[in-house]
Amino acid sequence: MDASLDPIFREAVDRGVLEGKKISLITYVLGDAGENKLKYILSAVLNKVGRPDLMELFYTSAKELIVNSTKAAIKRMIFDEMRLNIRNLEDYEKGMKLFKTNLNERKFPAYKQKMKEHGYQVKITCIHTPEKVDIEIRNNFPLIPKEAERIKEKFLNAKKYDNLFEFFMEHGDNTEGAGMGITMVEILLSQSGFDRRLFSIYSSERKRETVARVEVPLGGSVNGNSNIEQLFVE
Repeated sequence: MDASLDPIFREAVDRGVLEGKKISLITYVLGDAGENKLKYILSAVLNKVGRPDLMELFYTSAKELIVNSTKAAIKRMIFDEMRLNIRNLEDYEKGMKLFKTNLNERKFPAYKQKMKEHGYQVKITCIHTPEKVDIEIRNNFPLIPKEAERIKEKFLNAKKYDNLFEFFMEHGDNTEGAGMGITMVEILLSQSGFDRRLFSIYSSERKRETVARVEVPLGGSVNGNSNIEQLFVE
């Protein structure tokens, strides 16, 4: 038990897990306190379903996907501040140059208040049943076609690697934007004995959201769903 966590938070999580409810956490830039809360939620859920051995898979995957979601929100914030249209090709190229100069994760905390002001957030939800555990990382905006195209390429590229050493050997220091997060989640699933297709990203223009999801079956089949695609855009 983490004594630094608010007892009210721990009690709420414990009660929710016991009752089989979804557990959600909203963040802007995940700091140490947020990481501790995420660990507590995952630990409580995985202990409930008797699979504490899946902690590394879920925690590392969640952190990678949260970072990716935070970057996507910061990207939009920079476009907003520069009054650039993210859907316009010329504006997109101009904005991406500015975004890449502000991509350093050490700068993330400086964006926390700005994300609140701009209405951007990252919602983490853990769903559990006796049959499976899902974790969803949700942005409150959809992908634009250019992003969907790049993510599809990253999913295809990730299939080439069985471990991160191979990935780093090929990309060297140029891992930013090369799909390291997607590759890492796929490798973690594969090394844990699960189908890589259990990781997917869904984006909806109608619902104004993008959801990265890792769903792991418990004690049953480790095969992914029948869809070969891992990116779903509607």
